[in-house]
Amino acid sequence: MKKMYGRVAVVTGSSSGIGRACAVELARRGCHVALVDVNEEGMAQTARLLETYRHNVSQHVVDVADKERMAALPQEVLDAHGAVHILINNAGVSHASTFEDATLEDFEWIVGINFWGVVYGCKFFLPHLKAQDEAHITNISSIFGIIGLPTQSSYAATKFAVRGMTESLRYELAETNIGLTCVHPGAINTNIVAAARFHLGKEVQERSQRMFAKRGMPPEVAGRLIVQAIEDNNPRLIITRAAYLIDALKRVYPALPSKWVHNSWKKWF
Repeated sequence: MKKMYGRVAVVTGSSSGIGRACAVELARRGCHVALVDVNEEGMAQTARLLETYRHNVSQHVVDVADKERMAALPQEVLDAHGAVHILINNAGVSHASTFEDATLEDFEWIVGINFWGVVYGCKFFLPHLKAQDEAHITNISSIFGIIGLPTQSSYAATKFAVRGMTESLRYELAETNIGLTCVHPGAINTNIVAAARFHLGKEVQERSQRMFAKRGMPPEVAGRLIVQAIEDNNPRLIITRAAYLIDALKRVYPALPSKWVHNSWKKWF
């Protein structure tokens, strides 16, 4: 986007982590921000962080998996801000389980938030974004939108879907005023593991949390990179060195040996 100051940005999943970091960075660059999250308390904390920048901030309690609630959201944002220029579909959850042990309800839950939430955001905001002189959609995929690893079948399914839909939509909107960015973060130090549906045992979950805390990139860094990608109209953003390495390996060896993948995955925990 050529201009950031004075724009109105919508950020889903803005109560913590990457969403909060994006909201803060957008406000720092002069944007008005519509915060969207199901966690009202966490969203209010984010709003307080934005008070320093003295831009308009609105809060919208929304479950992104709720189609009717998402359909009503654009008008709420317009009522609060008068326009919308930037949409960051960031809200997401995680699920760790073997495919055999995962329930269909687990899949329905994660698909509803991670994929349908992105679909609803794009679908319902698109007419309003097209009405602006310039606009941008950013969809948060994952490194698991590039590679599928053990115990991540449901999560990877949603993140591959976000990647594919974003790429298709980008081509469809290539001649319009709307840019699109698909983001593939690696390990970011957020609470996604703590909040996950984790069916691998408490010990593995706690070990995973320690790994994210030790090796994960601070969300503030990720937020700055994402907002910069919006400003630069980058179609694709990979975050963290490990994510770059995995992306490179997948380009060289599209079908990585199963034994190598399994052994490498075990070393992370």
